[in-house]
Amino acid sequence: MRTVALFGGSFDPPHLGHVLAATWVLSTSAVDELLVMPAFDHAFDKPLTAFEHRMRMAALAFAPLRAARVSDLEARLGGESYTVRTLEHLRAEEPDAAWRLVVGTDLVASIPRWHQGHRIPELCELLVVGRGGFARGEEDLLMPEVSSTEVRRRLRAGEPADALVPHAVLAYAAEHGLYGE
Repeated sequence: MRTVALFGGSFDPPHLGHVLAATWVLSTSAVDELLVMPAFDHAFDKPLTAFEHRMRMAALAFAPLRAARVSDLEARLGGESYTVRTLEHLRAEEPDAAWRLVVGTDLVASIPRWHQGHRIPELCELLVVGRGGFARGEEDLLMPEVSSTEVRRRLRAGEPADALVPHAVLAYAAEHGLYGE
């Protein structure tokens, strides 16, 4: 049975915390593929950079990871992005796969408040990634405290973000005038 880990997010822009979390999942979990899923339309009306740009930046960010694939499924589904709807579609599309959901420690407690969040444990197993400031225990490996919000702030302010974002993503963002560059 194939095991696929779903890693969703806004990826606006994707940063090294995302890449490190993906690397950790692929290195420490028995998964065959990591499916990176940029949200099409944020369920909480969070303003997002155009989907096509976020898809391209995600493809650039995760390109070094052999087992990672970026999917445009949520754009094809259209409308607001809900994890339950995405998982239902993926399970119908590939019923023989075992599905995992990559989620940071900062989000675990909020899952019951997501749209039909109570159903997520029925649809997949959680792969919880330690996020700086949100440790579950001393044994957790914590990813660096990097956020897309901080990256966007730095880029808009003309401050360096080289240590936070893959070079190819920064080059793409600059070329397309994203984030005030």
